[in-house]
Amino acid sequence: MSDPQGGGKRSMGLDAIQIRGLVKTYGGRKGSPEKQALKGIDLDIPKGAVFGLLGPNGAGKSTLINILAGLVIKTAGHVTIWGFDQDVNPRQSRASIGVMPQELNLDPFFTPRGALEVQAGLYGVPKSQRRSDEILRMVGLEDKAQAYARTLSGGMRRRLLLGKALVHMPHILVLDEPTAGVDIELRQMLWENIRKLNAQGMTIILTTHYLEEAEEMCDEIAIINHGSLVARDSTANLLGRLDTRTMLIQPDAAVEILPEGAGLDVTTRPDGALAITYQSQQTSAEVVLEAVRSAGIRIRDVKTEQADLQDVFLDLTRSR
Repeated sequence: MSDPQGGGKRSMGLDAIQIRGLVKTYGGRKGSPEKQALKGIDLDIPKGAVFGLLGPNGAGKSTLINILAGLVIKTAGHVTIWGFDQDVNPRQSRASIGVMPQELNLDPFFTPRGALEVQAGLYGVPKSQRRSDEILRMVGLEDKAQAYARTLSGGMRRRLLLGKALVHMPHILVLDEPTAGVDIELRQMLWENIRKLNAQGMTIILTTHYLEEAEEMCDEIAIINHGSLVARDSTANLLGRLDTRTMLIQPDAAVEILPEGAGLDVTTRPDGALAITYQSQQTSAEVVLEAVRSAGIRIRDVKTEQADLQDVFLDLTRSR
């Protein structure tokens, strides 16, 4: 993709976004107490990645996204988007990013095609370079091109928000809770489009409450809590942070005596399986199996479970 709205000083690099010392403080005037929504965030998001931005409600994710989009003015720090310093080249940095917001804010009297045309005009895209019909096909609204936005279903409106974020061919696409409250069919359609855009080189930034979605889609993940960055790593490395393993034992018969052993936490699941949780660096799988045999349990089936992203998320945010 070419640089949108060309011009301005631009430094090339491997990062789509560079954030240094980002602070946002609200309040502090007329006697109101200050609230620090962001507390000195440092974050690099590589080009071409599908990058997850996670955190509990009120963590500062939306504030960060709104600063990137140019909707909120930061208190301190530096933000570079696609090589453009947000303070030096605000027009170019803003043109490099497209945001699909969580809120379904649409003018009810515009048709989907009209909404895309207006949005493209706001970004200064010449009529000869607009791709409204192509975008409508991509998001599955081709047959609704001339319908008023007020007649669209919630899912269709969310598709239109994605289309509006793409009208100026941004290098970076931010998706703020894109699948919240949508049905499975729409969720699959959204992710199919996201994968295609990413395969074409677009950098994707995703916020989501569906941790399994982030685990499946994201190459790297940053976790924000109380305005601070508490983790930033590849998805695989984050999952590797927790050493907890669970061995599921399906016994041949009803269990009368539960296995015992140092470092073992044994529970019985509704289907009769024994769930034995242990730390793999301290206890080997052989030790677990020996405890099962010592309890006189004959094993019909066995499998292991590893920590998922939800476990990592809870571990990183519960004590902060």
